[in-house]
Amino acid sequence: MSLDDFDRHPLLFGPSPVHPLDRLTAHLGGARIWAKREDVNSPLAFGGNKTRKLEYLIPDALRQGADTLVTIGGVQSNHTRQVAAVAARLGLRAVLVQESWVDWPDPVNDKVGNILLSRLMGADVRLVDAGFGIGFKESWNQALEDVRRAGGTPYAIPAGASDHPLGGLGFARWAEEVREQERQLGVFFDTVVVCGVTGSTHAGMIAGFAGQDRPRRVLGIDASARPAETRAQIEKIARDTAARIGLGRELRDEEITLLEGWAGERYGIPDRSTLDAIRLTGSLEGVILDPVYEGKSMAALIDLVRDGDIPRDANVLYAHLGGQPALNAYSGAFA
Repeated sequence: MSLDDFDRHPLLFGPSPVHPLDRLTAHLGGARIWAKREDVNSPLAFGGNKTRKLEYLIPDALRQGADTLVTIGGVQSNHTRQVAAVAARLGLRAVLVQESWVDWPDPVNDKVGNILLSRLMGADVRLVDAGFGIGFKESWNQALEDVRRAGGTPYAIPAGASDHPLGGLGFARWAEEVREQERQLGVFFDTVVVCGVTGSTHAGMIAGFAGQDRPRRVLGIDASARPAETRAQIEKIARDTAARIGLGRELRDEEITLLEGWAGERYGIPDRSTLDAIRLTGSLEGVILDPVYEGKSMAALIDLVRDGDIPRDANVLYAHLGGQPALNAYSGAFA
């Protein structure tokens, strides 16, 4: 099979835009930096990387006769907000299990940002006191059973739409988009920087770019603070996706790179480098990052360019995955 053999339900405006970050490039004095903007990829509730993944899950849900999308994330999950938006667009119900993955003291954490948007879109939001974990959780299984008991037909979407047979396809297609945009722009992005937690964004890119056979580094930046668990998930999804889209060979170990050092001590807690990266990118480019994902991958990019790990002649593509609505729950970090 190839990627074209899988059904896709269009949810995006089209290819997400790519543009240079010239002032940030000049400030760092090294590689030229560009951004590909999943935060403006869709008309649905500010879009984001999960909307791209859901394009491939939705045909499967509709084939199964689902009337309710059931998923899980943290209180400020971007993923659950995007599932709520897609459900609203399709006339489906959404049940969102929102666990207390982040020990963050802001008193409005469960009232603003992503969770507010999900409630506005009519989702059944269920707050659950349970810690961070990207695996299958009992609270999610209970929500699925509740829908069945009420006579509904649930469709199970794991955290980040990641640990799902179709979870890597959206970003395998992203890799194809990048190749076409490179042709249009007359540039080759030899380095891609992307944040990784639940894994399928990075994994899909790895599988998609592997079929292009060009000297490109895809640098995943861990933001889970559990890098061994995250790397194992990325590797599993990348290998599965590569097989599904007919790569025709095994992925090489060197094609799967997850870098540590910018996640901080715990998932979802911004450290000084995160906040500095958010301020720097905002003040130089007017591009807004978030404190859970994009601030951490940008902090890594900044250090890798400054230290020369990304060489001066590189063209770097920074994947902006669209987490900004969570900023409302982190106002204290910027006081």
